[in-house]
Amino acid sequence: MRFMVIVKGDEKYEAGAMPTEQELADMGKFNEELANAGKMLAGEGLHPTSKAARITYSGDHRTVIDGPFAGAKELIAGFWIIQADSLQEAVDLMKRAPFREGDVDIRQVFEADDFGDAFTPELREQEERIRRQAEGRQ
Repeated sequence: MRFMVIVKGDEKYEAGAMPTEQELADMGKFNEELANAGKMLAGEGLHPTSKAARITYSGDHRTVIDGPFAGAKELIAGFWIIQADSLQEAVDLMKRAPFREGDVDIRQVFEADDFGDAFTPELREQEERIRRQAEGRQ
């Protein structure tokens, strides 16, 4: 199973505070442990919303709003995509993250079988084709 670990932002993050050298070293060590164990599929930090845009959809209408956005506690500061056998394993892995404060959310990523019969063989083939194409660009 794949899980997305969502790192929540806070006021310091939104203000552009950067991690210290020690925090970067600690996170690098943690990421290396995840990668060496075959658990880390991806992971990145994100710039604050002052460098972002938000699109709101309403029918055929699109509204673009430039950042920064209100509600820093609801913003995403970074993420991992990890591989784990269960939610409990994902929790156990992420409890070792070198954070001293803040929150992370751990959410399971949908797999093809989760969609049942609505995900037809044609749609599965399209998804696989798109995945292969996206992986080829990395």
